[in-house]
Amino acid sequence: MQTITDYLPQHPFFAGLPEPVVALVAGCAVNVHFRPGQHLFHEGEPADTFYVIRHGRVSLEVRAPAGSPVVVDSAHADDVVGWSWLVPPHRWLFDARATEETSAIAFDGACLRDKCDTDPAVGYALLQRVVQVMSTRLQSARIRLLDVYGAPV
Repeated sequence: MQTITDYLPQHPFFAGLPEPVVALVAGCAVNVHFRPGQHLFHEGEPADTFYVIRHGRVSLEVRAPAGSPVVVDSAHADDVVGWSWLVPPHRWLFDARATEETSAIAFDGACLRDKCDTDPAVGYALLQRVVQVMSTRLQSARIRLLDVYGAPV
């Protein structure tokens, strides 16, 4: 398995970042593993991490008032999960659950926020990338809503 420092420059989320910035960000990261059914995070809890999925699959879910959680999106290899570490009040808006054996890189949100505060150029570069992830997730949710409610007849 590649080290985090070797892996990140090849990942689309980090593409175009200068090598010193990638090394800085890698200093906030550790490899993690989740078993099927294990949660990465729960809605409403403090959001202190974001993940780059290396292998496996994660479902993003919202709690339904009655019954099972509703899957709003899924993430797999090379996807990024979690933006709430960057957006106050730093609380998760969804649950994230591994649906198969999943390996990921976990980034400490407080560590990254400190680096962003220290170097606004790093913060801006990460913010641009996180906004792209947010946009993709919103588009996916929009498509799922259309599937659920369909076009008017």
